[in-house]
Amino acid sequence: MWKQFLSKLPRKSSASGDSGQCSNGTGIQRTASLGSVPPSRPASAIRRMSSAVFPSSVVAGIEPLVSFKDVPNSEKQNLFVSKLSLCCVVFDFSDPNKSSVEKDIKRQALLDLIEFVESSSARFSEAAIAACARMCTINLFRAFPPNYRSGSGGGEGDEDEPMFDPAWCHLQLVYELLLKFIGSSSLDAKVGKKHFDHSFIVKLLNLLDSEDPRERDCLKTILHRIYGKFMVHRPFIRKAVSNIFYQFVFETDRHNGIAELLEVFGSVISGFALPLKEEHKIFLWRVLIPLHKPKSVGLYLQQLTYCVTQFLEKDPKLASSIIVGLLKYWPITNCQKEVMFLSEIEEILESTSQAEFQKCMVPLFRRIAHCIMSSHFQVAERALFVWNNDHIVSLIAQNRQVIMPLIVPALEHNIQNHWNQAVLNLTLNVKKMFSEMDQDLISSCLAKYKEDEEKRVSLEVKRKLTWEKLESAAAFQPVTGHTAVLVGHQPSANMIATLI
Repeated sequence: MWKQFLSKLPRKSSASGDSGQCSNGTGIQRTASLGSVPPSRPASAIRRMSSAVFPSSVVAGIEPLVSFKDVPNSEKQNLFVSKLSLCCVVFDFSDPNKSSVEKDIKRQALLDLIEFVESSSARFSEAAIAACARMCTINLFRAFPPNYRSGSGGGEGDEDEPMFDPAWCHLQLVYELLLKFIGSSSLDAKVGKKHFDHSFIVKLLNLLDSEDPRERDCLKTILHRIYGKFMVHRPFIRKAVSNIFYQFVFETDRHNGIAELLEVFGSVISGFALPLKEEHKIFLWRVLIPLHKPKSVGLYLQQLTYCVTQFLEKDPKLASSIIVGLLKYWPITNCQKEVMFLSEIEEILESTSQAEFQKCMVPLFRRIAHCIMSSHFQVAERALFVWNNDHIVSLIAQNRQVIMPLIVPALEHNIQNHWNQAVLNLTLNVKKMFSEMDQDLISSCLAKYKEDEEKRVSLEVKRKLTWEKLESAAAFQPVTGHTAVLVGHQPSANMIATLI
């Protein structure tokens, strides 16, 4: 009996280091067996040590270190619960040398549990499901340390190294066990939904704010598996995730797991039935479109764009409302975001029909004209790249009577004023394309532009003369009391003396 017990305990070797320590890498190496303890350590000492750390009910009951292969099928569920109870003890990893043997015992127990779940074909009992949910709750749901970098806002310029949890070598195994348990065909969803309930899901979602990218990646996969397994929880999950997005956009402006949540919802949206429910359209308008507002949008724009395009594939009639929504949140002073928005607009226009395009083309191309004239060469360049897309060019050609008068003045402004040679070359290429498309129309647009420029110059001269007259008249008015004085470029000597 004791030989079998000792064979399950870890071997401590000065050459290989303490196997109970967590590595600083992105993963951990898993072994099938942990070897045996040195013969110098008496069995009674190990037993006393285990009794001091692990629950007495576990140590005194079914031996949790026994292999599943060594017990009959009728006892495997009980051994499963016993091992889960053993794993409910949480260790302090701030000191890698503290409780190293017990850490290895727990690690081996977790490996055994994972192997059993993978190979089990019998239905899990409700006691086993409850024990698994309890063990995951105890190990995973914890408070994160204060985030001293939260003042930075989580922008694209943040290059701080992510913070890795020192207990990851245990946490990863717990996550792997939970993932395989939820996805197992031996788990009855009707029984499991009672233990993996709304409270469990909310706490799981809260963990997505972890700074450890490895943990967020595990949570992303588990959340997707829960969404697929428990259909009854789907509306609640969508509502809970929406609340996280609302809080991020309108309150905190920081959250570490937005990209992961959007990645999950990308696949969720692709599974929406047609016609789309009003609830799903509200999610698009009130959640996905406002998510373009935060300055850290670059961290999750790829996933956000995918979600938006999934909605377009489901219902192409949403294109115009999506474009109008993007124009509402268009960045004015952030050139990097402006380049991102132009890229997303181009991707949306590729899936836009003629009818939807006509609903939003005027405000859209007014904004593109502003981008073309931007002094930031990347913004101007990205706006002009739109004409490299054949589908967009065909939409423009069919609506050139409306679009050319909006774009030609911006092209002429660039030709006369822009400092960047690459932008100038692209501008000339677009102008040439317009000329080949409709020479008469572009000629009339150029004539109108010249006429408007002459009017603008004339109005500017008039305005300047009017101000000069006002300044001249004010210079000869006597100043009394606290009367406001309009000072010209060259105030008279009398006026200066009066002011003094």
